[in-house]
Amino acid sequence: MTNSGFTGGLFWRMLIEEFRMHTSLFGTRRFAVFPVFIMIVVTGATWLLGLTGTSMDTVVAGIHLVVFFFGLQVGTAGLIGRDAMRDVLGDMTLLVFSARTLPISLRRLLSIFLIKDLVYYFLFFLTPIVTGFVPLVFVGELSATNLALLWLTVTGTFAFGAAMSLTVAGVASRSRGAVLAILAALGAGFIAGPVELVAYTPYGSYLDRSMAAVANGFVPLLVLLVAGPLAFEPSSDRSVRRIESDRFKQLRSLGDGMTARPLLEVTRSSGSVWKVAFSLGILFAVAALLLDRVAAATYIEPSAGIGFGTLLALGTFTTYNWVTQSDDPREYLRYPTEIGAVFRGKRRAFFALSLPMGVVYLAVAGLWYPVSELLIGLVIFPLVSVYVYGVTAYLTGFSASELLFETSLFAAYGVALAMVGTPLLVTSLSYSTAPTTSTVTAIALSVGAAVVGVLLSRRVGSRWQRKLRAES
Repeated sequence: MTNSGFTGGLFWRMLIEEFRMHTSLFGTRRFAVFPVFIMIVVTGATWLLGLTGTSMDTVVAGIHLVVFFFGLQVGTAGLIGRDAMRDVLGDMTLLVFSARTLPISLRRLLSIFLIKDLVYYFLFFLTPIVTGFVPLVFVGELSATNLALLWLTVTGTFAFGAAMSLTVAGVASRSRGAVLAILAALGAGFIAGPVELVAYTPYGSYLDRSMAAVANGFVPLLVLLVAGPLAFEPSSDRSVRRIESDRFKQLRSLGDGMTARPLLEVTRSSGSVWKVAFSLGILFAVAALLLDRVAAATYIEPSAGIGFGTLLALGTFTTYNWVTQSDDPREYLRYPTEIGAVFRGKRRAFFALSLPMGVVYLAVAGLWYPVSELLIGLVIFPLVSVYVYGVTAYLTGFSASELLFETSLFAAYGVALAMVGTPLLVTSLSYSTAPTTSTVTAIALSVGAAVVGVLLSRRVGSRWQRKLRAES
């Protein structure tokens, strides 16, 4: 077989592997319904936003933000690593981790893997999103030309996010100091002018159709697509470190063995605690850009404290995914302890990882927002995080990754978060006209959400104890 034939065959096998993995995890019917569900949600959301007077440009900007965030998450395969994949999927080897057994380099495997992801999610995620805008073409809210351009720039934005996170993971495999330098440079550029940064993304090509803008928008993407796989420093799977008893004892000081275990698993996994910071950092950047765009588009000055506190708290669901990524649920049935104790340990680990990171990002926001305005975020962030933990643990148990393609679960989870997130973001927007009322309302909503989160947390253990025993 020729070299190109081998590469093409590997690409198609990776596509088949991805499809089989998702249908095995979520069921063929449930997985097949997910693209339809996305299309319906996008259509419904654009219609509802139109009723509120939201401009089409704002809706399109929001879609690009969501897709960019999802691309970043998909690209963190480099941060998650083979250890997490094995824990989630069992004793199996994905093709992307088979460089030692196939006559192909790791960098080339990663290149094929990245292209596979772009094609796969283009079919099952990005196209349904853009299809959700088709009714707007028929009612004259969006031209067919803009729809076609949207399809191109949404795809490019997803690829930009995936390639960026893969590049960061590759640089991290060589030097974590270099990663910090890159993130600091991006942060400085964002503070100096977020609009200028947008011009160097595919979304910038949607805003400006000139040839220069298209080049500015897509050349950085092409650079990242090449740099991501090349940046990786191949490592051996045999370089597995033993658990140090002294570190375990230190972590036990935060609670007990059930707290120390997920903390140790996160710190010793690929990416360590940096992936927690990276995940919340993505939400922080999205929140900052969203607040900036809302202020520019509506001439309303939203409350930065309420906005950052809410969005960072909603983003802690990724932290829950990290503290459960190495779990085999049935394993806990063999332990001389109740499942409730396991979840209490997960909860302590969740807050030990997420709360300090959230406070750090709120402090960073103080570089360009008044500190007094951000103080309310220090109240809202932990309270809403309690709610996010309760809802996530109650609905997903030890398998938070099922949220991705389990349609009914995804819908229930989205509604649960929207019930708290939407009114809080509305209070953020109304802060400039009624600061006292907005502040009191936001705190009351956060306290109420935290109470619900506590109640759900108390029921998590008994709920999943019954479900695991019924399945075993």
